[in-house]
Amino acid sequence: MSQLNDISLVAQVVVFRNTRAFDQLVKKYQSPVRRFFLNLTCGDGELSDDLAQDTFIKAYTNLASFKNLSNFSTWLYRIAYNVFYDYLRSRKETAELDSREVDANWNTSQDDVGQQMDIYRALATLKEMERTCITLFYMEDQSIDKIAGITGCPAGTVKSHLARAKDKMAIYLKQNGYDGNN
Repeated sequence: MSQLNDISLVAQVVVFRNTRAFDQLVKKYQSPVRRFFLNLTCGDGELSDDLAQDTFIKAYTNLASFKNLSNFSTWLYRIAYNVFYDYLRSRKETAELDSREVDANWNTSQDDVGQQMDIYRALATLKEMERTCITLFYMEDQSIDKIAGITGCPAGTVKSHLARAKDKMAIYLKQNGYDGNN
């Protein structure tokens, strides 16, 4: 039902130029897309907002190219994925992400926020594709097949990235005081 509603909204935007229909799509997917970027950027809220905005601008301008070969959400996450990797490519020309910089920016003593920051730090230890796969699977509740569609990787490769990412995060968290009972 949700996919049918998404298709109806897309049709309203493409055929009738109904911007309110696109507003409904933005409202529906704004939080998940922003959360996706928050995890990929290891907690950088401003950058996540900018990337989410770029994602919705690209989605709007390319909405006529949506062919309903996958769910709208899969198509939108594919755009988000591309926006993030375009950002990474442009950033690599200037400087690499420094985890000490992330640690300094997000140092806090509050338990909930501290645990969240530990997750972000653990995510920062992963390669970009591992971080993308684990974020989509565990934090965005996407299936292996949908992740394969979003990233363009075969399902087996997605599973490998997930396994490596879980192992790396578990090691990092154990080394930083999490014993699995926290």
